[in-house]
Amino acid sequence: MTKPLAPLAAVLLCATMLATPQAANAQAKPALKAEVAAGVDARAKMVQEMVDSVFSFAEPGFQEFKTSEYLTGILEQNGFKITRGVAGIPTAWTATWGEGGPLIALGSDIDGLLGLSQMPGSAKITPQVEGAPGHGEGHNSGMPLIIAAALAAKDVMVKNGIKGRLMLWPGVAEELLATKAFYVRDGVFKGVDASIFTHVSSAFGTGYGNLGLNGMVSVEYVFRGKTAHGAAPWNGRSALDAVEWMGAAWNFRREHLPLSQRSHYVITNGGGQPNIVPGTASVWYYFREQNFKAIKDLYALGNGISEAAAKATGTSVSHRLLGYAAPNYGNKPLAEAAYANIKAVGMPKWTAADQQFAKMVQTANEFPLKPLDSAIMPLSTPETRGNANFGGSDDIGDVMWTVPTITIGFPSNVPNVIGHHVTSAMAMATPIAHKGAVAGAKAVAMTVLDLVTTPALIAEAKKYQQTVQFKDETYDPALTPEDKPAIHLNAEIMERMRPKMQPFYYDPAKYGSYLEQLGVAYPPAAAD
Repeated sequence: MTKPLAPLAAVLLCATMLATPQAANAQAKPALKAEVAAGVDARAKMVQEMVDSVFSFAEPGFQEFKTSEYLTGILEQNGFKITRGVAGIPTAWTATWGEGGPLIALGSDIDGLLGLSQMPGSAKITPQVEGAPGHGEGHNSGMPLIIAAALAAKDVMVKNGIKGRLMLWPGVAEELLATKAFYVRDGVFKGVDASIFTHVSSAFGTGYGNLGLNGMVSVEYVFRGKTAHGAAPWNGRSALDAVEWMGAAWNFRREHLPLSQRSHYVITNGGGQPNIVPGTASVWYYFREQNFKAIKDLYALGNGISEAAAKATGTSVSHRLLGYAAPNYGNKPLAEAAYANIKAVGMPKWTAADQQFAKMVQTANEFPLKPLDSAIMPLSTPETRGNANFGGSDDIGDVMWTVPTITIGFPSNVPNVIGHHVTSAMAMATPIAHKGAVAGAKAVAMTVLDLVTTPALIAEAKKYQQTVQFKDETYDPALTPEDKPAIHLNAEIMERMRPKMQPFYYDPAKYGSYLEQLGVAYPPAAAD
């Protein structure tokens, strides 16, 4: 939004909020919310630069070194105190500001996915660097949103003498579901009064209650046997045989497991070459279920089957927990307050070029056609979701079972693209991503003001967690004090790929956008 329009936008937003019924405890003055929204608009260029820069770094889980250096540098320049290496994770950090008043945590994920390098602004699958990671889940947009929201809220709080504290934190290695349980275990959220998390979407909304996302355990099994010549295998004991026996046994057992479970695996080490009986082999499993007990039961079943496979093949087995995620549960008072702000902000104003690009992505990749949304989503509630089980997981669940928390989905991507796929990266350094992040930042900043000006809202959020969320379950993770973050993951591939990726880093000092730097027209003249 251009600067001359910002005051008009603030007036219109203020009028909208006066006309919109507010959540019972969300009582920040409309004038303050209009002021904070204008502060986000004033940072729209900053949001674009951050979104594009993080997209260009494209770092996978535990290797987000450039991303974290860049984001913490911006926060340090704006008066935030940075604590690096939290929970024993080199790329994890917190950024804190403020004295007195409630402590509000603001977070979003920052990691990319292996093998999903993609040229932004292209509707055709076009890797920037063949085999390199990329932002095929759109995690490049969330922390820029959070930073813009925090800086705008900070300005309004300082100007108006509003007490409150902010703690920003990144979701490191979320695609591995490998850090937030460690954050919780190590006390990162100690003293936090309320938490707002964001995740990219093509829609704009939030929800509360059991959100239908499974909890999970990520575990690697390592089998050890005895090497031998492949032509005299009776002298050896194959660790690969044990891996395959475990897979066969698990797949037979799968038929007799509840429909709510999800389980999948990859062989991470199958041996060196065919004429050597593998002395070591390993397999990596995800076990997903709907509640804490079921997650632990599924984990125990996997352990038992691994031991049976070892016994059947004359090998031994050990296992290491690589990650954990609790089921997701959103806080009702926080969701209702945030949803009132989402309604006040509304969807971004999409241009014809935005809609054309979305259609090109869908057409070129044979997805159902659906325009970019023009209306926000209804508030997602237990009644509207029913018994929905979406199968997937997000380790924000561990935070949700520790402090009152919501996730806000913000509209920075194209409808109907595939998650964890290059098509989810195509729009993530385009105006669609930039506008969605600005809209999301307004909703977050306005909800921060609700929290720091309305003690009753925080009290109601805590009461809901204690009396409703904790009524039947409390936090009971499979993580133990001995488990350590798997910070070795993805190090080897980034050692090879980073030099090839560095020439593609965005330089905002020279180019108005990443698309401009890459010479990509928007929208492209044709899908190819």
